[in-house]
Amino acid sequence: MDQKHELRRRRHYRLRRKVSGTTERPRLAVFRSLNHIYAQVIDDTEGRTLAAASTLDASLRSENKSGGNVEAAQAVGKLIAERAKANGVERVVFDRGGFKYHGRIRGLADAAREGGLEF
Repeated sequence: MDQKHELRRRRHYRLRRKVSGTTERPRLAVFRSLNHIYAQVIDDTEGRTLAAASTLDASLRSENKSGGNVEAAQAVGKLIAERAKANGVERVVFDRGGFKYHGRIRGLADAAREGGLEF
């Protein structure tokens, strides 16, 4: 594994020591690859994923040409907020996965806030 990925993994481990999802306030975990972005709402106490969305979802694949841009990340943010609210989740803890809060990560977070999630 190259150094860039290793440094991100270390940042994520450092972050996860402090950030944990509970039943009242689950964790919104984000992972970004070169071509796609993924988001999950996770209850760490039970080890359950309550909601998930990504640029690989059929509804988003038809809309966006690329999964690796800010517009696609915003669409995933709206979709994850919609699915989380359908499962009764209003408040979450944001887990940026060791990525900088910038670009696609920020776009997803802002769209999730607009969709009604509080964090």
